[in-house]
Amino acid sequence: MELRLLKYFLEAANELNITRAAQRLHITQPSLSRQIADLEHEVGRKLFTRERFGIRLTEEGVLLKKRAQEIIGLEEKTLSELSGTNNENIIGTVYIGAGETIGIKHISRVLKKLRTDHNGIRYRMISGDSEDVSDKLEKGLVDFGLFIGRTGIHISSSYNYIALSDSDVWGVVVRSDDTLAGKAGVTPDDLKGRELLFSYQAKTQGEFSEWLGYSFDELDIIGTYNLAYNSSVMVREGLGILVTIDGIISTGGESGLKFIPLTPELKAGLVLAWKKSAVFSKAALKFLEYFKASLA
Repeated sequence: MELRLLKYFLEAANELNITRAAQRLHITQPSLSRQIADLEHEVGRKLFTRERFGIRLTEEGVLLKKRAQEIIGLEEKTLSELSGTNNENIIGTVYIGAGETIGIKHISRVLKKLRTDHNGIRYRMISGDSEDVSDKLEKGLVDFGLFIGRTGIHISSSYNYIALSDSDVWGVVVRSDDTLAGKAGVTPDDLKGRELLFSYQAKTQGEFSEWLGYSFDELDIIGTYNLAYNSSVMVREGLGILVTIDGIISTGGESGLKFIPLTPELKAGLVLAWKKSAVFSKAALKFLEYFKASLA
């Protein structure tokens, strides 16, 4: 498949409207329709169904969209890796995958120092939970992954990693008028009988289970999430309480929300990991150099 056709397909898949997608691509609507038809012929499957006010992805279209995003992302990353240097100024993009964590502050300080010294370096942050980040790291779509808590990275022989001095503090976000809002800390017993919006990552990691002291089956987990913002809106609207880490959700001022830490305190360590077999661009190597220096 030609990369050009995949890019055209992705634009149509994102817009779900051929006319708008064609305008964004600066081509005519009939031309884009022909390109999509050519791609459907090549793969032997219908990728879109036509509807009254636009188009909709078929099941095969959804699969191709995911793969096309990976292919185009790898193309962009490869071009960045080949860009090298220009008059001794390193140019290129560093790709970093990360979940929602206080560790982004440390990454930000490293990137700020790096860009002060090498303004030809750019970065691309890709958000997701540990499963998302691990998948992209394994496929070479990111150079580094920032992980929270216990993960397979710690015991895998395929990865190098560096532990950060920072750590995340677990707690809950509740409405300001919730009965828990006046407490200094939330205990395992406080969570029983409450409707919970739970981090999928925390639910699958051992440290939270150890803190609870009882089975997750005894909790009323009405929903899980990989990024917390939307869940915090649900809490504000009265749907459950959010189990998350401190500093991710704004709970000050007129937010109507309050963060309460768990007690006994539960912290999650942070690590920056990369594949041992990775072939880094000059920009990625320079980032790693600055990251190590920041911890010295």
